[in-house]
Amino acid sequence: MTSSSRPFDLQIKLLMIGDSAVGKTSLLLRYANDTFSSTFITTIGIDFKIKTIDLDGKRVKLQIWDTAGQEQFRTITRSYFRGAQGIVLVYDITDRGTFNSVRSWMAQINDHADAQVNRVLIGNKADFETARQVSTEEGQRLADEYGVKFFETSAKNDVNVTECFTTIAREAKARIPTDPNNNRQGQRLNSGRASGSKPGCCK
Repeated sequence: MTSSSRPFDLQIKLLMIGDSAVGKTSLLLRYANDTFSSTFITTIGIDFKIKTIDLDGKRVKLQIWDTAGQEQFRTITRSYFRGAQGIVLVYDITDRGTFNSVRSWMAQINDHADAQVNRVLIGNKADFETARQVSTEEGQRLADEYGVKFFETSAKNDVNVTECFTTIAREAKARIPTDPNNNRQGQRLNSGRASGSKPGCCK
């Protein structure tokens, strides 16, 4: 099969989690569409975007699921942990409560996600330095405790957004077979859409 007739070599499912209003959707829209809106966007249930990238000589299709942080949607969110190859855990550097929730989210990953899932910790809204409640050093120490990569990002100013998604995709890719005929798990991902997802969101 030639590269022109094969749209991607590997499909990776990424899941974005974290408390409500930490900027998960803004990060995803910046990465997938290179857009930003200062209007607060509430995700109802589950939504997703598709982005295909060239990664270390391979064409990788990223299916990035954006989850609602509100408690009433946690049951739906947890059902998407299983099968995710990478998890992006986001907190807001201007809201210590969202940082304090990181341990709870990590526990949910341990309880509901695949044992080998790759994780990355994100401190978002780095452009609001004057309102900072969580230091960079605190974020790095917590990431080190869990043995995961750490980034501070700004969806507004497009700081470290591509870097954090590329990092988690590269880590997941390193442990997934790149032969599309063996990528059965990736081929099944499209069948797991929640009722809250929007069919037209992945153009």
